[in-house]
Amino acid sequence: MDIFEKVVNNMGPLGSYHKIGHHYFSFPKLTGELGPYMNFNGKRMLNWSLNNYLGLANHPEVREADAQASADYGLAYPMGARMMSGNSDLHEEFERQLAEFVGKEDAFLLNYGYQGVMSIIECMVDHRDIIVYDAECHACLIDGIRLHKAKMGAYYKFNHNDMGSLRKNLERATKKVAETGGGILVITEGVFGMSGKVGSLDEIVALKSDFNFRILVDDAHGFGTMGENGRGVHEHLNCIEGIDLYFSTFAKSMAAIGGFVAAPKDIIMFLKYNMRSQTYAKALPMPYVIGGMKRLELIKKHPELREKLWENVRALQDGFRKRGFDIGDTTSPVTPVFLHGEYDVLTATSLIRDLRENMGIFCSIVVYPVVPKGQIMLRIIPTSAHTLEDVEYTMNQFEVVQKRLAEGFYKAQAEQFKSVLA
Repeated sequence: MDIFEKVVNNMGPLGSYHKIGHHYFSFPKLTGELGPYMNFNGKRMLNWSLNNYLGLANHPEVREADAQASADYGLAYPMGARMMSGNSDLHEEFERQLAEFVGKEDAFLLNYGYQGVMSIIECMVDHRDIIVYDAECHACLIDGIRLHKAKMGAYYKFNHNDMGSLRKNLERATKKVAETGGGILVITEGVFGMSGKVGSLDEIVALKSDFNFRILVDDAHGFGTMGENGRGVHEHLNCIEGIDLYFSTFAKSMAAIGGFVAAPKDIIMFLKYNMRSQTYAKALPMPYVIGGMKRLELIKKHPELREKLWENVRALQDGFRKRGFDIGDTTSPVTPVFLHGEYDVLTATSLIRDLRENMGIFCSIVVYPVVPKGQIMLRIIPTSAHTLEDVEYTMNQFEVVQKRLAEGFYKAQAEQFKSVLA
């Protein structure tokens, strides 16, 4: 079979709906200033789909720092990978600041978050080592584990946030490494990006008294939002010292591109000399380094940004619960709204069209296989830039949506899509 023919005839679980979804449900184009209100399909929308938690994307000091750094350095500087020709004093200063902020000895800047954390996993473990990971880990972590699998390394999955399940798998891993001579790496998240649940980092750290392992935490949604000073979930749960490898991306609270990993100095030095995604790729451009330092400065100097975020989070989540909505067990800003029933993808698309076209609300929708069959999840990301009026309006409209869903309104509307897919 021709490879092109194969993929065209099987576009994948999401791609199979591209005829009705492209540029609307998938690959939408939001225009205008980044913020709680943007334009979509020529209409102004209340936007709940940006991970701009602290509103830094359009903060005047951030915009000024980004613009000045671009004028001074352009997007090319420094050229080359850090190891060969792309290092600078400012890269190393930003690393020092990040390490200090998250409570670690040293840090390493990464040009991209997704590829970066994959490469951390691939670098840290070999075929003798065992990975034990949370069942709901993000795709970037799963892909890193796949790289470990490609090296014939073993891995065990524990039930989400289930310490009993983790203990059993640590017992399995301990027996296995006694044979292989390797070590154990536990991988989890600070905040799970779909459910909003906080990872049980403190309980995992406590298991170190019974087992010999290291912990890698992906805290993309926790950095800047969680903890008294916004340092992350490890600060929130008072277990900073127990986290061995702390990773975060800049794509959330920092409203930028890139990421970092923080750890003991000797481990960071090992990563600098062995992470393939950094050794063979261009260094993070200078505007992202200088702009990143300005963002970190604002996170540290302006706790009111985080306080406003949490005011909106509490108003939204308390309001949804009081109105009878199921938002799961979230204890972070990520706010999932679960709608239960025998709903298919076409019903979900009809629902989203109503939200956008008639109610002026733009939010993400999640269906099977991310959530169980028949369920719909609407994912809300509050930010410090939203207002309490935005929160109240959204909850009122969601009540209308829930009523229409129960009455079969969206199922009837979805019939029009079937002819397009035929």
